[in-house]
Amino acid sequence: MSSLIEKAAQRLEQLRQAGVEMAPAQQAADEPTLAAAAAPLPASPAPAPAVVAQISSPEVDRTSKFVHLDVESLALAGFVTPNAPRAAIADQFRVIKRPLLANATGKGAAPVANGNLIMVTSAMPGEGKSFSAVNLAMSMAMELDYRVLLVDADVSRPSLRKVFNLPAGPGLMDLLIDNKIKMADVLLRTNVDKLNLLLSGTPHPRATELLASDAMTALIEDLGRRYPDRIIIFDSPPLLLTTEARVLASHMGQILMVVHAEKTLRSQVLHALTTIDACPVKLLMLNQARGGDQDAYGYGYGYGFGYGQSASQAAESNVQVSSAS
Repeated sequence: MSSLIEKAAQRLEQLRQAGVEMAPAQQAADEPTLAAAAAPLPASPAPAPAVVAQISSPEVDRTSKFVHLDVESLALAGFVTPNAPRAAIADQFRVIKRPLLANATGKGAAPVANGNLIMVTSAMPGEGKSFSAVNLAMSMAMELDYRVLLVDADVSRPSLRKVFNLPAGPGLMDLLIDNKIKMADVLLRTNVDKLNLLLSGTPHPRATELLASDAMTALIEDLGRRYPDRIIIFDSPPLLLTTEARVLASHMGQILMVVHAEKTLRSQVLHALTTIDACPVKLLMLNQARGGDQDAYGYGYGYGFGYGQSASQAAESNVQVSSAS
C-alpha cells in the first residue's frame, strides 16, 4: 500500500513539473489518501443540549419554587424537625411511620395498592390531624430512601401555609382549575431535605366538586403511579363534616385517623370509620393521651390496623388498641 502511495506522489510531482494544472476536484480524486493524511481532523460537532429526564419527581426540577422553613420555630412549637435533640414525640412518630412505610414499599404483611398514598384525617375538627400530618411528613423525610410530598387537601380550612408561615400562592386548587398549570408551577421545594409541599392554593367556592372531579382522580393516580420513591401525605378535611374527605379516601392506600384522647366520642370514631370502609389499611392514632412519662410532653399515640375487616370490626379492634396504649 505504501509503494502505491509513493508512486502516486511521484507521478503527481512529475505532472506538476511538466506544467500540467490539476483541477481541485481531480486532485482530490487522485490523492484521497494523501489528502486525508494531511488534512486536520474535522472539528467535533457541538453537542446537542442535554435532555434532562425527570426520573425521580418534578419537585427536584429547578423551575419549582424554593421556600425556606424556619425549623427552629417549628421545633419550639412541638414539631418533629431534622437534627433536633432526641425527643419523645420524634420517637413516637418513628414507631408510627414504620408500618406505613412497610405498606408503602410492599414490605408489609400483605400487598397494599396505592400504599404510598396516605391520608391523615380525623372524625371531627380540632383533633390534631394537621399537626400529625406535618410530623409524619417530617419524620418520613428523614428516611434515606424516600422523598415526601405533603399536600394540603383541607381546602375549606387549609392550615399548612400558617404552620410553615408561607405566603399565599397557587396550589392544589389551581392544578384542578387550570389544565395549563403544571406541577412544577405549584410545587414548593424546601430546605428540609426530601420534603416538598403542595399547598391548597386559590380558594374556590366549588372546592368539594373539584376534589370529586375526574381531574382530581387523574392527578392522584398520576402522583401515586409515576413516582414510586415518593410518599404522598394528604392533610384531609374531617370525615364527618365534609364529603370531600370521603371522596379523597377512595383513592388512598392507607388512612391515618387521628383521635383526640378523652374528647372524641366512640360513636364518632365508629361512624367515621364506616365512611372509609373501602380503604385497605386504616390506622388510628390516639393524640394527647396523658399518663406516665408522657405527661412531660403532652402527646401520646396509639395505633392499630384492620386487614380485611368490616368497618365496625376494624373500629372495635383499633379503638381497643389505641385506648390501651
